[in-house]
Amino acid sequence: MFVGDSLSLNQWQSLTCMLHVAVAKANYSSVRIGGISTFTFPAYNAKVMFYRNAFLVDIVSTPNGAVLKLDSIEGGKIWKDIDVLVFNSWHWWLHTGRKQPWSSIQDGNVIVKDMDRLVAYEKGLKTWANWVDSSVDPTKTKVFFQGVSPDHMNGSTWGESNPSINCKGQMQPILGTTFPGGQHPAEAVVEKVLQKMTKPVYLLRVTTLSQLRKDGHPSVYGHGGHRDMDCSHWCLAGVPDAWNELLYAALIQK
Repeated sequence: MFVGDSLSLNQWQSLTCMLHVAVAKANYSSVRIGGISTFTFPAYNAKVMFYRNAFLVDIVSTPNGAVLKLDSIEGGKIWKDIDVLVFNSWHWWLHTGRKQPWSSIQDGNVIVKDMDRLVAYEKGLKTWANWVDSSVDPTKTKVFFQGVSPDHMNGSTWGESNPSINCKGQMQPILGTTFPGGQHPAEAVVEKVLQKMTKPVYLLRVTTLSQLRKDGHPSVYGHGGHRDMDCSHWCLAGVPDAWNELLYAALIQK
């Protein structure tokens, strides 16, 4: 099961396509019930699922509006006892205005209108990490974290003199093995939280390889075409296929 935002959906779609190509004559079904999408290969008794939960922690409706609760993770009841879990969260932590799905943040007994988003992200990830450490049996469940999928909205992060340059019209990746803009700040937070966990979590480390692929986004062809610029999601076939190659390699190692 992939658990996360639309970048998890991106990876789930990629994997279902790759598996279908590998067993092209096998029967399959694809259904969505509530927030869970399930792609099933009956002959292999295999299901590949996607559960949309952009923050991993909970958003709760109250009379005063929706509250992002950094220390609550009721969604874990749905994920528990899955054989393989692949988590992801980042992009929605940055949304403001109409795209922001909460009106306040609760941390323990303290409720605030807003806070540093990177700080909030770390607090939320620690709640997720505590859930993994207390609820996951490593003999039954393998846990992965996708890493942080970057966007390419600001050309100055990869050395362009004009920051308004984005992924539109990009036809070549960034050459080399390092990203000019350095490590993604959210990636550093993920690594920090994972290092302190007691249960094993495999980090796929997709960030740097994806930072180099400024050419890999739908750009004007995303979001229904020519309505806005999509430099966050990825074309398929494309970058998420590489993420799944890493996932496959990690799975067969043991």
